[in-house]
This record gives sequence, C-alpha cells and structure tokens, in this order.
Amino acid sequence: MQYTLANMTKVWALSKLLASCYTSGMKKLYLIRHAKSDWSDDSQSDFERGLNKRGEKAILTMAKVLKEKNIMPDLILSSSAKRTKLTSEGLSKNIGYKGKIKYSDTLYMAEPEEVLHMIQEIKDKYDTVFIVGHNPETTELTELLVDEYIYNVPTLGIVALNVDSEHWGNIKAENVTLDFFIYPKMF
Repeated sequence: MQYTLANMTKVWALSKLLASCYTSGMKKLYLIRHAKSDWSDDSQSDFERGLNKRGEKAILTMAKVLKEKNIMPDLILSSSAKRTKLTSEGLSKNIGYKGKIKYSDTLYMAEPEEVLHMIQEIKDKYDTVFIVGHNPETTELTELLVDEYIYNVPTLGIVALNVDSEHWGNIKAENVTLDFFIYPKMF
C-alpha cells in the first residue's frame, strides 16, 4: 500500500470505526468508599462525622491517581453523610469535575441490592459513574457484581468496574468485570 493522502484517510477512518466498535456499549462504574473519618468528637452522630487529616490527604493522593489515569465521571452519586459529601467534593474539585454531585440518603446504610437498584435506575446518557459510599456496602456490592473476593475496601478505596452493556438497567454479575482496585496505601 502506498502512503497517499487518500490511503491515510481510509486507514484513519477505519481505525476510528474500530475504536468506536470496541468502546461502544461499555459503561464504567467506580465504587468509592469515603475517606478516613474523624472520630475525635464523641458528641457527633455517625452521619455527621467529617474527615480526619489522613482522609483529607488521601483525597489529594487518589485524585492525582484518577487524573493520571484520565478518569472523569459523567455523574457522581454520593451518600448524604458528611464524610462522603466531603470525599465527593474533594475528589470532584481535585480532578476538575464540573458536573453536579447528586446526594442520596439511600446510599447511607444501604443494602448492596438497594445500591444495585439505584445503579440500574441511572440514565443511559451517563457512561462513567462514581458511587461514593460506605462499608460494608462498597465491599459487598463489589463481591455481588464481580467474581473476585475483596476482603475489605479500605477508606478511599476505589473499585473500577467495566459494565458490558449500553444500559445501566442491565447491570448484573454476568456483564461486570473488575478493571482495577486501588487504595491510598498503595501510593
């Protein structure tokens, strides 16, 4: 094949077509546990606990990793508890996310099946979604969706999942694979 402009254009068009075929129909789900919480004030309820210094530092670390991996959500869903709000807002700010964070009381103390139902209700226009929540729900939901045993998702652990479907409503263990699992002590 000669390297003519016409041939180069055809090769470029074919590569774009193949790339779109490879990536279409794939959703990305990031299950994120909140950063390390502050237990110094016994008068605060569990719902009102904020973050400690280690948690605040971990947000910067994990945001840097997400940026290095070129990960940007289309949507962030977060528990309405204070520590998850602070985690969502910190990650959002430090990765340059410009969208709105949607807070949900359902994500606080939810059963994994409840969170799964919430995911299945996400509009299909969103391809990359962060769910910022708590444990044990984050670990249990991970194990419900992938054939991997993860003993514990530590604070600010991020479980990245590939969902082989164009529709969030179709998410189930058979079409979800683990992409990666990271947490602050790795960095």
